[in-house]
Amino acid sequence: MQGSTVDNKSQIAIASEQEAEQGHGHHEHPDFRMVGLYIFLISDSMTFIGFFAALLIYRAIMPVWPPEGMPEFELLIPIINTAILVASSFVMHEGQKSLKQNDVGGLQKYFGITAAMGAVFLAGQVYEYSHAEFGLTTNLLASCFYVLTGFHGLHVLTGVLLILCVLWRSREEGHYSASSHFGVEAAEIYWHFVDVIWLVLFVLVYLINN
Repeated sequence: MQGSTVDNKSQIAIASEQEAEQGHGHHEHPDFRMVGLYIFLISDSMTFIGFFAALLIYRAIMPVWPPEGMPEFELLIPIINTAILVASSFVMHEGQKSLKQNDVGGLQKYFGITAAMGAVFLAGQVYEYSHAEFGLTTNLLASCFYVLTGFHGLHVLTGVLLILCVLWRSREEGHYSASSHFGVEAAEIYWHFVDVIWLVLFVLVYLINN
C-alpha cells in the first residue's frame, strides 16, 4: 500500500511538472494567429493600393478628367457613411474595453451597435448605387468608382459577419474574457482596417474627382 501511494504521488508530481512546462512554453511563444492576421491585412491592402494607383494613373494620363458627361458625385450619402464608419470604430473599441473588465454584456452591446452601423453603411451604399446617374461601363471613372466602392463594401459585409460571429460565440459562458479574446481583437483590428481604407477611398474617389 505504501509503495502504491508513493507511485501515485510521483505520477501526480510528474503531471504537474508537465503542465507547468506546457504553460511556460505557451507564454514563451507569440500568438501566431495575430501575426497571420497582420500578414493578411498587409496583403489585402496591396490590392486596394493597386486600385488606387490605377485611378490616379488614369487621372494623370487622360486628356480630360473627369470624363466628359460624367456627373458630379453626390456627397451627402458618402459623408454620412463616412461619419457612421468612423464613429463605429470608437463604438467597437468600447466593446473591447468592456471585455478587458470581463464585462461580456458590454461587449455584446457595443459590438451589436457596431454591426448595426455597418448595416446602415451598406444600406447607404445600395441607395447610392440605385440612384447613380452612371453605370459600371459608362467610362473609366465610373468603372473605378464601382470597383473600389464595391470591393470595399464587400469588406464591410465581411466585417459585419465577423462581428456577428463574435456575438454568437459570446453567448457561451466563459468563451471570451479579459485573458481570452483573440476573436474580439481580430474583429476590431479588421474593422479599423476597413475604416482607414474607406477614408482614403473617400478622398481619392469622391473629393478629388468632383
